[in-house]
Amino acid sequence: MQLPTPLIEGHLLRRYKRFFTNIVLEDGTEVVAHTSNTGSMKQCAIPGHRVLISRNDNPKRKLRYTLELIEVDGHWVDTHTMRTNRVVEEGLKNGSIAELAGYDVRPEFPIGASRIDFLLVREEEKILLEVKNVTLCNGDKVASFPDAVTTRGQKHLLELAESLEQGYRAVIFFLVQRSEATAFSPADEIDPEYGRLLRQVVAQGVEALAYKTLVTPEESRVGERIPILL
Repeated sequence: MQLPTPLIEGHLLRRYKRFFTNIVLEDGTEVVAHTSNTGSMKQCAIPGHRVLISRNDNPKRKLRYTLELIEVDGHWVDTHTMRTNRVVEEGLKNGSIAELAGYDVRPEFPIGASRIDFLLVREEEKILLEVKNVTLCNGDKVASFPDAVTTRGQKHLLELAESLEQGYRAVIFFLVQRSEATAFSPADEIDPEYGRLLRQVVAQGVEALAYKTLVTPEESRVGERIPILL
């Protein structure tokens, strides 16, 4: 999908209170930019990293600027989690995700007391699809999730496993924002319970997919599939 234009270049000074970042622009001006990412942003929210931000002059907005991309090890990383599902939705609809092509796509499907990111329907077949945004990558070029302990993510895995008993196919989809990654694995050193549950639900029949994004200052879209190492 297309990113906002024009994007403004700067460098990250700091991230604080989860949703705020201080950015210094090329002319030396310092601004505050909003980030939607609630994770630790480990490896990404590093002072000095080059960033691209957008500007919105809507008077109803509390902050004029939004953090869009961060450059990590020479690659643009899309940390904007509000865009993650839209990128996946576009990939589902245009056939970029081969294993899930040809389905009717329904976002934000309620199941029990929760909402799953997508319901995919084709004739009598129904797939529940939960998406996770991945910005962490280790020295062996293996992308990992999560970057902080996530009880919510653990809950999603259990809900996907429970849905199998209701006749659904269930898929956990990792959208990997690190273009250098060659594989994906759960971040056991950060959240061992998430890793344990991921292996458990996959053994029960939940399907796991990992796809990299292709990110430029102009767009973010689904790229190639990479293997999952469990």
